[in-house]
Amino acid sequence: MIERKYLFPGVIELNLQAARSFGVNIYLIDGGTEWALLDVGQEDTLDEVIELIRELDFQLSKCKLLIATHADADHVQGLAKARARLKAKTAAHPRSAAVLEAGDAVETYASIPAQDFHIEGGMPPCKIDVKIDEGSEIKIGKRKLKVWSTPGHTPGQLSFKYDNLLFSGDNIYKDGCVGAIDAHHGSSIPDYIKSLSRIREDDAEFLLPSHGPVFRRDPKMLQKTIDRITQYQYMADFGTCAVSWPLQEAHEKDIALGRMPSLGGS
Repeated sequence: MIERKYLFPGVIELNLQAARSFGVNIYLIDGGTEWALLDVGQEDTLDEVIELIRELDFQLSKCKLLIATHADADHVQGLAKARARLKAKTAAHPRSAAVLEAGDAVETYASIPAQDFHIEGGMPPCKIDVKIDEGSEIKIGKRKLKVWSTPGHTPGQLSFKYDNLLFSGDNIYKDGCVGAIDAHHGSSIPDYIKSLSRIREDDAEFLLPSHGPVFRRDPKMLQKTIDRITQYQYMADFGTCAVSWPLQEAHEKDIALGRMPSLGGS
């Protein structure tokens, strides 16, 4: 047995515990009589993750739930293998469940054909045993997580409130960056703004993201991020994720009115 390094009471982050990166933060929720994982990472690190849990003296048979924060492969490519190894149930938002059960390599980012990027092993289909959504509660021994639906990065992105902590997924990172905004994900900038606004207004003291370090919730930083991505809605840079492109709309209006473009200064 090795010494458990609790980040907060009942919470072990396995990258910090192992002093090595698994590519995504993996949170073990210790409920005393049972435990659960928030995300499991990829297949190539799963054996090491499970061995670490064993060395921490958690009975593998006491794993209550394997929870997907969302369906991206870096978070859950190993989910089917973990479900089989631990004989534990899986849980995800219904939108994530559809993608995971189908083993959709493109929407999960296991494969990006245009960049010739492919994760070894693809995205193995995984049965999702429990569908969770806004208002669901997950009891893990003496711990209880309240489920938030926080779409934006993906339609099925979830966050989890536990006492003064918020497991915030890929919504926001310590540097104010957010999870990738991309059409293949089904990203929605308006939804992102709503989710970030909710996090800004919450009373959580600490945010526990899926990448990077844990940090204290900072409404000013969150507002700065909201202001930035609000602009993204009206920029051609974001393609079909933008809600409109004012420049093109004005140009089309000028075309319809027979106006020639102004060649003066900006």
